[in-house]
Amino acid sequence: MKFSKIEKSWILYDVGNSAFVMLVSTIIPIYFKNIASSAGVSMADSTAYFGYATSISTLIVAILGPILGTIGDTSGYRKRLFLLSLGVGAVGCVALGIPMGWLLFLVMFVVAKIGYNGSLIFCDSMLTDVTTDDRMDEVSSVGYAFGYIGSCIPFAACMLLVLFSGSIGISTQLATSISFVITAVWWVLMTVPLLRGYRQKFSVGHVSNPVKEGFVRLGHTIKNIRQDKNIVLFLVAFFFYIDGVYTIIEMATSYGKDVGVGDNDLLMALLLTQIVAFPFALLFGWLSKRVKTEKLIYVGIIGYFFIALFAIQLDRAWEFWFLAVCVAIFQGGIQALSRSYFAKIIPKEKSAEYFGFYDIFGKGAAFTGTLLVSVVTQLTGHSRYGIISISFLFVIGFVLFVMAVRRINHEKSSGTHAGL
Repeated sequence: MKFSKIEKSWILYDVGNSAFVMLVSTIIPIYFKNIASSAGVSMADSTAYFGYATSISTLIVAILGPILGTIGDTSGYRKRLFLLSLGVGAVGCVALGIPMGWLLFLVMFVVAKIGYNGSLIFCDSMLTDVTTDDRMDEVSSVGYAFGYIGSCIPFAACMLLVLFSGSIGISTQLATSISFVITAVWWVLMTVPLLRGYRQKFSVGHVSNPVKEGFVRLGHTIKNIRQDKNIVLFLVAFFFYIDGVYTIIEMATSYGKDVGVGDNDLLMALLLTQIVAFPFALLFGWLSKRVKTEKLIYVGIIGYFFIALFAIQLDRAWEFWFLAVCVAIFQGGIQALSRSYFAKIIPKEKSAEYFGFYDIFGKGAAFTGTLLVSVVTQLTGHSRYGIISISFLFVIGFVLFVMAVRRINHEKSSGTHAGL
């Protein structure tokens, strides 16, 4: 498939923002734990505090996201709000490199995460403007895939800088600070083509009060979704299983450090995750043309369930490497296919409204999972018990998803479902 210039620009934003995701998954947790440890904070407590910070940032975006999204649908606002979110995220990323105490570091981390998550709301909504319906699945999947592999470039540069900081005559602290700057610059540079070429084609037009209109439209969305129990059941299932996925992504490095995996092994294993995830994200997209989407999602949920079980006993570096590869196999597929499956079961003429609600459940899941692990870890004093809680999320999500699929397939066969 040959991509247009604007489609390539949109894909490049995934390459740019994925560098920040990589930073959050690798260097930031290690750096924070070192700061917290030097201040006398225990390993278990630092894991919990990092989880709380992640949960807070996600919750804020989950609350504000639907309103910001509806404002972004107003003519001329989408690009402005996207640029604002990008600026907040990039500046917050650079600020993380300034020497500070562990609590202030977490505050800046929350700010950077809010900017990042906010930018995704507007970037996702741009997809309808940059491509056509028949090309969306492939453009979106390629964005995921190249985001994984593209993020390896700045990450490799940052990792080499940190690992060999002594050899080039700079401190590890300075090398880490420079890494934050490198990531922010990469993020912004990869966004420039989209900012230059993007034009908002679809909007609700000009309104006198975009904020008020946003709340009104959110009310309509809630009312419409409540009328379709199958969609509600899918969203609840999605909430639980994607909760587990996001939590593993967010907390893997912090947990690995708790159980004694060295910093170098953590960084290298997570770099491997990005490399392996690239072909497997493309593979799941290819398989979806030959195997029913719901069956591939079943495979993804079951795979993550066993990943969570394996992580409970993890205490050696090779096991973390193996875990990283397993996560890479399922990571892109379960996210991309959940989105495309949802698109198939909703009324096409109301896709924007319904995907706004889909985003709420996704962001809410990311908040709940990290909070659950943090609370259990802090109450028990052991990270392993926190990881055990993740496995239950996959069990609940799987059972509910099977129920949703059966109901939807039944309505599909009888020709009564609106979306299929």
